Amino acid sequence: MANYQHILVAVDFSKESEAVMAKAMELQKLYNARLTLVHVVEYTGAMYTGEIPLPEDLDLDQRLAKQAETKLQALIDQHSLANAGFQVEIGTPKREIVRVAAEQKAELIVLGSHGRHGLQLLLGSTANGVLHQAACDVLAVRVENA
Repeated sequence: MANYQHILVAVDFSKESEAVMAKAMELQKLYNARLTLVHVVEYTGAMYTGEIPLPEDLDLDQRLAKQAETKLQALIDQHSLANAGFQVEIGTPKREIVRVAAEQKAELIVLGSHGRHGLQLLLGSTANGVLHQAACDVLAVRVENA
């Protein structure tokens, strides 16, 4: 069994994230590992399909990233993870999680998996993408579908 020194935890702030955090903290204690929380803000341009153009000076991605930083710090404080770090990225979640794990030299990525089936699985999920692209171990924690 591996001796993980650095664990990267992908957090999406859903209610299911608590199960992912619990598993990551359990492993952190077991291996006395460093913990880094990562949240990826998806490009708002890709999500917005309205007909009204958004003002160019309205930088939603940066605002969402700032909010995510505040939420990650609150999560660290809530769980008394004094030595944990966090990182917020903007982009495609599976790509950014894999990239951050490589840059941070994490040996394990912990994230949630909703156990998608059929068309949802065919189209891909973040957990599936990370599993197939990461150079390190990946633990997909099964969480209930919302």
